[in-house]
Amino acid sequence: MKKITLLLLLLISSISYSQNEIKKYYSLDANYFYGTILEHNPDIAHLITGHPQGFILSLNQKTYGLKAWERRYNYPDFGYSFTYQNMENQYLGKNYALYAHFNFYFFQRNLMFRIGQGIAYASSPYNPETNYINNAYGSRFLSSTYLMGNFQRQNIYKGFGIQAGVSVIHYSNADFKSPNNSTNTLAFNLGVNYLLDYENTPDFVPKDPNEKKYTEPFHYNFALRGGVNTTGVIGSKQYPFLTISAYADKVINKKSTLQAGTEIFFSKALEEYIYYQSVAFPLEQTTGDEDSKRVGIFVGHLLTFNKMSLVTQFGYYVYYPYDNYVDQIYNRLGLQRKISDHFWASATVRSHGANAEAVEFSLGYRL
Repeated sequence: MKKITLLLLLLISSISYSQNEIKKYYSLDANYFYGTILEHNPDIAHLITGHPQGFILSLNQKTYGLKAWERRYNYPDFGYSFTYQNMENQYLGKNYALYAHFNFYFFQRNLMFRIGQGIAYASSPYNPETNYINNAYGSRFLSSTYLMGNFQRQNIYKGFGIQAGVSVIHYSNADFKSPNNSTNTLAFNLGVNYLLDYENTPDFVPKDPNEKKYTEPFHYNFALRGGVNTTGVIGSKQYPFLTISAYADKVINKKSTLQAGTEIFFSKALEEYIYYQSVAFPLEQTTGDEDSKRVGIFVGHLLTFNKMSLVTQFGYYVYYPYDNYVDQIYNRLGLQRKISDHFWASATVRSHGANAEAVEFSLGYRL
């Protein structure tokens, strides 16, 4: 399932980071939201009939700069969220989701930006007999991402504070099962927060103005990425895929690493799609003999938090003999976890614009 491992990686990171802490500090927050489903794809226009609403409940573990990376990122929070969303459409039903999230603060900690990654349960997924109208969710379990930007004031009175802002909630399964047109909800949210043990919270450890600049020489990486996906045709079976990547990286500071490289894609789903097109539409241009392999070049960036990193990559298929499948430009987004000095693991989503092709589970080696 798309990004389930992203959630697990973040949970593991949270546990491994916090196990040596003597004292932990937490906050709670609750938000009500009301919004609309964005028509990112005309195929879901018939599902936009009302204004979705729901709530977001969150537990946040505070940081105060005991680790150097916390000071670098202005003392972020990490925690867990539960959301309930009524899609206000009889075919979409209701969604319930669990997330791991990070909160980042700006403008003297009055502006909070949150990114959450998790898994959702859809009460009314696509069913060819009972719910064929729902072409957004092909499976009962979905991956979900949510973004939140809040104006926030904490501890206004005895630990209580208020917040208000905008959220975007995304549900998809990255073509793990068709159909998969997905939904994106843009919502306004209003809520309250509460700082536990507010009378005893510590001061922030000051940032070190003399922290030395950190760089590393070029390193070379090799990665195997795999998983399963479908052809994108409703009723398609799931097929395995394999991607072999080779690239160089350059650490420019303790936050950022730049990447550039190449990769080759082997996709059984694309092979089956080519065969399907040649048989189902014999008068079209597809013959069935087209090569399903692709070769891409890409550039990327790692944003590092302790042993976890946010992966962002943009690529272009320089060898793409069958161009009637997805766009020639692709992107990759996900989380990477450092296992040792040489090995790492990641879970990423490879997309083409708003069209997610696959969830990739990767194992890499860094020279």
